[in-house]
Amino acid sequence: MPDILLRKTAFSVEEIFHEGGPAPDRVLKRAAGIAVIENPFAGRYEPDIQWFMDDLKPLGLSMAQRLVDLLGGAAQVEGYGKGALVGEAGELEHGALWHVPGGYAMRELLDNSNAIVPSTKKVVGVGGRLDVPITHINASYVRSHFDAMEVGLSDAPKAGEMALVLVMTTGPRIHARVGGLAVADIEGKDGLR
Repeated sequence: MPDILLRKTAFSVEEIFHEGGPAPDRVLKRAAGIAVIENPFAGRYEPDIQWFMDDLKPLGLSMAQRLVDLLGGAAQVEGYGKGALVGEAGELEHGALWHVPGGYAMRELLDNSNAIVPSTKKVVGVGGRLDVPITHINASYVRSHFDAMEVGLSDAPKAGEMALVLVMTTGPRIHARVGGLAVADIEGKDGLR
């Protein structure tokens, strides 16, 4: 089993002060972390790939902790999502290896994170972009937190690489007003409501 070969990481934080209407009570922060690693399965079909998820767990925890720190602590985080950009010599299933290590890393660090971590992945060329879906950490039906964050790097992923992504936010969309389950009404029993 190969060790993870990490080429680079990139972390960013957006601060959203308004969306054309009145200024909200607090600024919305959205943070993304990207880790560009060598894809150990690039260029060939490998039937047994599940073991690589265990190798990715420390990377997931490290990235999740960095995002929590960037947003001011776990108590500040209300939304999350994950994704993977797979280089051209890989396959979509290689990006699916990030589901467990990426998702569980965030859920391990965040209280009341009962909701499934939404995810997306795709095979791209260098400089490819990905819209990472975001939902509330405790209840997937909270519409105010349905969001997405576009991520990508100009030099990644190369053909034999993967860019693994985690995203966290501190609240709902600015001026969210399309109804649905309110944060105050979350029961927190099933990850949905």
